[in-house]
Amino acid sequence: MASLTTFSDEARIALDTLTGRAAGIVSPSLRLGVTGLSRAGKTVFITAFVHNLIHGGRLPMFDAQKSGRLTKAYLEHQPDDTVPRFQYEDHIAALVDERIWPESTRAISELRLTVEFESASAWNRLFSRGKLSFDIVDYPGEWLLDLPLLGKSYAEFSAEALELATLPARADLSAKWRALTEGAEPDQPADEMTARRLFEAFSAYLKACKADHRALSTLPPGRFLMPGDLDGSPALTFAPLKPAGKAKNGSLHAMMERRYEAYKTHVVRPFFREHIARLDRQIVLVDAMQAMNAGAEAVADLERSITEILSCFRQGRGNLLTGLFSHRIDRILIAATKADHIHHESHDRLQAIVRRLADRAIARADFSGAAVDVLAMAAVRATREGTVKQGKETLPVIIGTPLAGETIGGETFNGEAETAVFPGDLPEKPGQLFQAMEQQSPEAPIRFVRFRPPRLERTAEGVTLSLPHIRLDRALQFLIGDHLA
Repeated sequence: MASLTTFSDEARIALDTLTGRAAGIVSPSLRLGVTGLSRAGKTVFITAFVHNLIHGGRLPMFDAQKSGRLTKAYLEHQPDDTVPRFQYEDHIAALVDERIWPESTRAISELRLTVEFESASAWNRLFSRGKLSFDIVDYPGEWLLDLPLLGKSYAEFSAEALELATLPARADLSAKWRALTEGAEPDQPADEMTARRLFEAFSAYLKACKADHRALSTLPPGRFLMPGDLDGSPALTFAPLKPAGKAKNGSLHAMMERRYEAYKTHVVRPFFREHIARLDRQIVLVDAMQAMNAGAEAVADLERSITEILSCFRQGRGNLLTGLFSHRIDRILIAATKADHIHHESHDRLQAIVRRLADRAIARADFSGAAVDVLAMAAVRATREGTVKQGKETLPVIIGTPLAGETIGGETFNGEAETAVFPGDLPEKPGQLFQAMEQQSPEAPIRFVRFRPPRLERTAEGVTLSLPHIRLDRALQFLIGDHLA
């Protein structure tokens, strides 16, 4: 990771960390990063995380809750005044009152949740205040995929982008951009309109790759997909060019290279220094089922993106001295989301598939001393399970309300009617899935249908229960359970 930062970056990181450690003596806190590619469920995860802790949700595998040691959980003002607040209240209203999924993460945001608890250890109760704040940092995974660019020259970035663009799953989508690139001579005079045409064609290709029917994941630069307030700026108006030698002054090559370096300096590097380098724990949410539905190329691309994402973190365990000056992510959870879209018999199979996708990255993290786990989960469970008779056969099904416009067997749903869906079974061994995909089997392993959020249950006394989930309690136990012991 040293190649991704300058000496001045490291000095600022050290100063920020030391200042934070000093403040932590009075008000202990833990920074939890939440990321994943778009629509993996980041907003829903954070909302469910907070809602279940504040409202005493059903969390049987979360030790502090199970043992009754959590006394209070509440939201506080976040410590970073320049970072947008995660709008928890809006998101919970969308889920509970309107039964719609909240808007996806478009930029970085933050929320502080403070928990008061009683330690399980009598010794710890003598010295600990039993109060800990979790600073939850929500950011797009697309931005994280930019971090490897810090170690790449413009020529390397261009070569990799052109190579990816010729892959079978991308070739038709990138044809227009590649044709424009072929006609652009790197040594021709710099021209704003040429730069804009190349950027617009390249950006349109990346967005097409991201669409549901392709569901590709490795699409840097990430801000081309989610520009935020940088939309239209020169730092976001560049594109790869075909191989060339050293850039000549005043050339198109020199313009593109300068803007690429500006993107790294003014966009990517501050994002790493101010946010990623300050994290203590991390969850990476993965929507593997959408990739499986899109085919072998999407799955291979998801594997590539997971590996690149995990390579960006400062992983491992620091000692007492180094911990004063730098944060290390000592626990990483890779969570396969939307487990409520398949029967529980396939949950462990989904987990095994995602572990297979992340094998190389997990091995590197384990080597650095970080604890890594893989979990199939649904932060908000939108379905329930049942069975249906089909002739002499009994099929396990999931029951829920499909989103308006979803189609099953030729029937289009209006967003109000409930239905039972047989999603199919994932193979018992991950290798069987990858083998079938390599052979381009036309049969999808699952039938992916999007459902509305559930209608919350009420007790006999009329009390609304917390958001239902699948294995959210296990995720909380792995990510924060040790700090509440």
